[in-house]
Amino acid sequence: MRAVRTGHSHSIQRFDQAASLLGKLGGVLKKIPSDIKEETQEIRLRTGRPVTLCTHRRTWFLTGAGALLPQDSELCPITDSAQMQEVFQGLCSYSVYSHEQEIREGYLVLRGGHRAGICGTASLHQGAIQSLRDISSICIRIAREKPGAADEIFRRLGHLETGLLIAGAPASGKTTVLRDLARQLASGGREGYRRVAVVDQRGELGNVFQGVPGNDLGISSDLLSGYPKAEGIQQAVRVLSPEYIICDELGGEEDARAVEAGMFSGVTMIATLHAGSRSELCRRPVCRRMLETGAFGYVVLLEGRQEPGKISGILKVGDLLDEAAGAYFPDGGMRRYRAGGVA
Repeated sequence: MRAVRTGHSHSIQRFDQAASLLGKLGGVLKKIPSDIKEETQEIRLRTGRPVTLCTHRRTWFLTGAGALLPQDSELCPITDSAQMQEVFQGLCSYSVYSHEQEIREGYLVLRGGHRAGICGTASLHQGAIQSLRDISSICIRIAREKPGAADEIFRRLGHLETGLLIAGAPASGKTTVLRDLARQLASGGREGYRRVAVVDQRGELGNVFQGVPGNDLGISSDLLSGYPKAEGIQQAVRVLSPEYIICDELGGEEDARAVEAGMFSGVTMIATLHAGSRSELCRRPVCRRMLETGAFGYVVLLEGRQEPGKISGILKVGDLLDEAAGAYFPDGGMRRYRAGGVA
């Protein structure tokens, strides 16, 4: 086992905290090497399969003794349905009813700001999911704060007086960067304390558990936890007079209209969007619709799962819209904004 590096004990504590929510399994997980704890992004349980740990480099298989193997083995016990149900009940604090709304949307917000993605058999009523039964898969996302994750954005774009979209594939670090943007804007370190409203529909930004935020979003931020994005944006504009509104995972026409309303109220919008590449930003209708709102001046494109939080490029929204429309450029392509600074 390698020695724990100075400054990384917090990541290990976060892992142990998430593991402790998994009952008996948590005791086994706490035995794994500290360097793997530090790198683990997800703990995955699947009925009839061994427990796996996912880092940004690889997937590890957990043995019954708390060792890790690079591939499945007879030493890796499978998770049966009774164990899965026990873990699920524990994550719900043995009150599934009180978490019904979250479960319908496929997740649970956990103590410490961690998050569990839930899969199972959907019970439908008039085409809408009413509940989940026969839980077959649980994915624990380890919550990690990373102060300074947004430093590069401020260095290259300045004071963010124009709206900003952060785009990337799943697990590329979008939420981590967005959270640090909120913290820095609302902490008085740049141009005084900016008024920031954070719309946190799924609890990943503020990570509120039983009314207490688990993450630092800055002293002058207001947190609207659990609000649907469109309603949260509208309420922030009406009653909080923010300078910035920050929200995660935009998508759909209702969100786009709310973003437009915020822009016309003089608020700077900062949000994330699922898009793993420049071409996705131009091709996907939901992405183009967000670009067309006029609320955003730049898109920060992240590298991906292999290097979470790393900026691949900073793109002007106007250039992306031209590209989406099939505009021709004599230099043979669109200008790209990479790590050397904005061209």
